Amino acid sequence: MKKLIYIYIVFISTSSLAQNDSFFEQGNALYNQGDFDQAILKYETILDSGQHSAELYFNLANAHYKLNHIAPSIFYYEKALQLHPNDKVIQNNLGFARNMTIDAIDTVPEVGLSNYLKNITNKLNFDAWAKISVVFVCLFVLLFLFYYFAYSSTKKRFSFVASMVCIGLTCLTLALAFHKYNLDKKNRPAIVFTQESQVKSEPNLRSTEAFILHEGTKVQILDTVNNWKKIKLSDGKTGWIINEDIKALSEI
Repeated sequence: MKKLIYIYIVFISTSSLAQNDSFFEQGNALYNQGDFDQAILKYETILDSGQHSAELYFNLANAHYKLNHIAPSIFYYEKALQLHPNDKVIQNNLGFARNMTIDAIDTVPEVGLSNYLKNITNKLNFDAWAKISVVFVCLFVLLFLFYYFAYSSTKKRFSFVASMVCIGLTCLTLALAFHKYNLDKKNRPAIVFTQESQVKSEPNLRSTEAFILHEGTKVQILDTVNNWKKIKLSDGKTGWIINEDIKALSEI
């Protein structure tokens, strides 16, 4: 019985993947025909099934961009960039989409050692740094065994120094992996989805208006109180916005 259940699960999974591939091809065909609304529906059907990829997000963003849907196009370009952070095509298209936004918000530049460390850490994701650490651990074990069994003093000296270097690199890459984890944990970006949203100084409608944001602007979520999110802009300004006015990039 267990074997039959396993076969059934595999069959269902395979069928679902095949169906999603079909929806993806249909969506691409509709996009090429200029029927962007229907293409979006096909792509969203795949998302609803739980399957996600940078290619799917990218095509979905392109379709929204063609329809001048500012917030959804930026949102899905950002989602694609989360999966392929170094993809130049995604970065360029995201830049075009951002040009449609109204808000011109300056970015406070980070300087010093912390900025340098952050740039290095963001070169790879957490999993990649962790895998590199494992590689250095394996190299250390091999070099230590070589040191233990070597007869030549020169080989022993070389293997000892190399193994110590591997230990040092292991510690460094592990530190970068956990630093990346902490950066990702603190990084809670969201996109404004309403055409215009009043950002308040306190999490209630009676508080004074801090500033106004428009569709497509990217913010950072700092806190949540009831139906309000505390947000921060790239220029350092903070305020409270209604939950429904933004969509976090961790959401689908």
